[in-house]
Amino acid sequence: MTLILTRSDILKLLADARQDVEAAVEQSHVDLALGRAVLPPPPAMPLPGSDGTFLVMAAASVPAGLATVKLLADLPANGERGLPVQRSAVLAVSAETGACQALLDGAEVTRARTAAATAVATRALARKDARTLGLIGTGPLARAHARALLPGRAYERVVLWGRTPARSQELAAWIGTELGAHATVMTGPRAVVEAADVLCTLTPSREPLVRGAWLAPGQHINAVGAPPRPDHREIDTDGVVRSRVVVDAYATARTKSGEVLIPLAEGALSEGDFRCELGDVLAGLEPGRTSDRDITLFNSVGVGLQDLALARLLIDLAHTQGVGTHVELSS
Repeated sequence: MTLILTRSDILKLLADARQDVEAAVEQSHVDLALGRAVLPPPPAMPLPGSDGTFLVMAAASVPAGLATVKLLADLPANGERGLPVQRSAVLAVSAETGACQALLDGAEVTRARTAAATAVATRALARKDARTLGLIGTGPLARAHARALLPGRAYERVVLWGRTPARSQELAAWIGTELGAHATVMTGPRAVVEAADVLCTLTPSREPLVRGAWLAPGQHINAVGAPPRPDHREIDTDGVVRSRVVVDAYATARTKSGEVLIPLAEGALSEGDFRCELGDVLAGLEPGRTSDRDITLFNSVGVGLQDLALARLLIDLAHTQGVGTHVELSS
């Protein structure tokens, strides 16, 4: 039997599982670094005659006992239709038998694993005395990151900015009410950058919103929002060059991340400048932050192995809690 998990099912299962999600994502990156998981770069399929692109994000893991593929549809024209620009679904099969174990809606899986990866990277790379969290962007990804980063951590305040003032105020109020943290809306991206010890950029920007000249020694940046397209980025070339760059996966960054591909094309970066993966740092194979004055940059476009980690966790939780629908795909 195949388990079907809808968006509402997944929200129910994730409600009290923040630490489990973070642990699962962290372990997936360690497994990758130690050769226990497979993560090929995702092929892109541009749709002829449109700006739409479909990405096939595959992964396999021995410890998780799964192989998964997420089909991600990145359709900018959906914005004009009032529809999500990105939609996805995750198919999970047994790594041992190939039996189809589950089909999951991808929206909440993507948000949760993305925010969890940021939390893992921040714990590994940020200064221990970081006290101000900065958010650029006010959409669902920003809420997911606030939920992942704030509870139980030592931040004293949050500073944020988004293009729409009303949404910025709504996010600040939500952070105060739901998460109990003081949040201030700033006048623009520069004000957020200059106030933040840890900065998260969470916008689907094509042009850089953050300038290297604004960065200060000791900051940690999570560049998370830009879609997996080589012409989109949130941090300019100077900002990337000034930073110690850690990527979620080198092969993916080498084909999908504008943050590294544009500086590479300009000759400002070399291949060796972004070969360090998050799993290498977590497994102790590479150093992360080397001093309190380092500017560290976690560049993430999201990888299929993180989806696999969430699929494993959600399948197990669903079986334990009796959530989801079971169907017989084949006899």
